[in-house]
Amino acid sequence: MKQNLHTHCRFCDGKDTIEDLARTAIDKGFDSLGFSSHGYAHPLDTCSLDDEREAAYIYSVMEARIRYKDRLKIWLGIEEDLTGRIYADPAFDYVIASCHFIPTPSGEWKPVDYSPEKAREILEEDFGGDFLAYARAYYREVKKIAARPEADIVGHLDLLMKYNEQEAMHPFADPEYLALAQEAIDMLIASGKIFEINTGAMPRGYRSEPYPHAILLQYIHDHGGKVCITSDCHARQNLDCGFDIARARARAAGFDEVMVLTDNGFEPESLWD
Repeated sequence: MKQNLHTHCRFCDGKDTIEDLARTAIDKGFDSLGFSSHGYAHPLDTCSLDDEREAAYIYSVMEARIRYKDRLKIWLGIEEDLTGRIYADPAFDYVIASCHFIPTPSGEWKPVDYSPEKAREILEEDFGGDFLAYARAYYREVKKIAARPEADIVGHLDLLMKYNEQEAMHPFADPEYLALAQEAIDMLIASGKIFEINTGAMPRGYRSEPYPHAILLQYIHDHGGKVCITSDCHARQNLDCGFDIARARARAAGFDEVMVLTDNGFEPESLWD
């Protein structure tokens, strides 16, 4: 099954309409497409849905579901930020839970993925250049996803490394850093969450590999975690960007299957078909 569950449209910070994305999915041979606009997280995330846009978003996805029912299965999802609204509404087929903001030592919340310059500024000015303190604040938030029963998928696990392609901020393999991430992974696996292999930073030139880093992906496999493949698409031409790489990385880590959303809920699908 060709499926993407992490898709952003014009109702939040995506570039395209639901209609355009659905048509592109059909053209690219998708079996199903899940929309996952950013759920209400004002005032930190001004691109996230407000109440009016949330209602319009739900209506538009449902309308597209009916229009394309013979050509494409369409799912209604939401990306829930840890600083925002909790989406336990049964109207949603699935929930992606993500950490985009962290509390600084001063108590102010700041974004980890706004820009390379902003990330460097937060690291230096708020955490005194101590990357492990920065990572500790981030993974402390990520661990909270384990206590969110409505959350099905963990969004871009190591998002704080978005601008670390050349290890400009910190080594990916530092044991102290890995211990912080692995502690969060253990909690998330125990709570039954699915980790996405997310290619979203690749078409924008920030990473040549998907989230999470290969070391963490291997750890997820070795400790019994489950994964799905998503593109975190913000532009329709990238709807399946990096999927071949993501599947290859999953196989290299030892996964034989990925999770896909079906009428019966999330089910495993072979990576070797």
